[in-house]
Amino acid sequence: MPELSTPNPETPPGWLRQTAGVVPLQGEAAQRRRGGATSLLVVGAGAIGRTHIDRIGRSPQLALAGIADPTDAGRSLADSLGVPWAASHGELLERVKPQGAIVATPNATHVPVALDCLARGVAVLVEKPVADTVAEAQALVDAQARSGVPVLVGHHRRHNPINRRAREIVASGQLGHIVTANVMATFFKPEAYFEAAWRRQPGGGPVLINLIHEIDQLRFLCGEITQVQAISSNAVRGFAVEDTAAALLRFENGALGTVVLSDTATAPWCWDFSAGEQDQYPRQAVQSHFIAGTHGSLSLPDLSLWHYRGERSWHAEITREQTVALKADPYTEQLLHFAAVVLGEEAPLCSALDGLRTLQATLAVLEAATAGAPVSCTV
Repeated sequence: MPELSTPNPETPPGWLRQTAGVVPLQGEAAQRRRGGATSLLVVGAGAIGRTHIDRIGRSPQLALAGIADPTDAGRSLADSLGVPWAASHGELLERVKPQGAIVATPNATHVPVALDCLARGVAVLVEKPVADTVAEAQALVDAQARSGVPVLVGHHRRHNPINRRAREIVASGQLGHIVTANVMATFFKPEAYFEAAWRRQPGGGPVLINLIHEIDQLRFLCGEITQVQAISSNAVRGFAVEDTAAALLRFENGALGTVVLSDTATAPWCWDFSAGEQDQYPRQAVQSHFIAGTHGSLSLPDLSLWHYRGERSWHAEITREQTVALKADPYTEQLLHFAAVVLGEEAPLCSALDGLRTLQATLAVLEAATAGAPVSCTV
């Protein structure tokens, strides 16, 4: 089980405070700086960049320092919001001097932009995946260690109260020794999605776009992944990239996991449908994630806890208890946590090294599927 990152033992992470029913303190230090709001520059005004911009606008603890984006659409958005704009992130870093920067650019540019921020002493939230390659991710890990400037990787599911509560349950030992973790990630992407050519090419498939979320979620809940076996198929669409994959995972604690992924399946079993994180995906009353241990099991997102009240035996009745999590938008929670990281109140819940490990395990799925042999995760 990965340890909870806590920079000060008397000041637990904001997400842990909120899970315990205590209002997070992220805004307190911010009230002493820049009129009470932490200033954040957004680099990249595509879909995820606009999500961050929207959440910043809804949060009084945060202020949009500017938008760096080379497109006319990015400039128009900045004009409509009345904030500084530049095509170059370097120009805005110098001009507005933000407290933090959010890197929401194409994947291949994540590390170069983040390195520019670190060189200027600006804390950075890097969208997932942290990089295209393990080597690039390692370069960011090394640069962060040298600079001491914090890096948060944008695996937003870690900030969902459902996963916070699930992590607490696992860490408490209520499930006993974890033995299996099973995930379904099945959904149907319409043909219009593939009009962008890169989505039909290697690197643009559901493993790196979607499965990486499942890998990070499993690491967050169950611990490090040490070995991967996988198979993949493009039999439905015939593109140069997978449309379906299945992976078998071995965890450091001895548990085994399975993940089934397809973006060509008419099915409701995936986190986007089951957890209801985003309005653009219609919520379905299904479960998609299952964790089983020697003394109990847990389904997500409903947080049903299954265990025996007496003797553990398949002949005995098993009891279901309903656990409840607070409701909160994970993207907003992530930004509030980032503000606390910027202000030195909290340690990153998903560090650059965490992002590297998730990337490595995800790339191992593709490698194992190609090689037809197990692949070790050694970082």
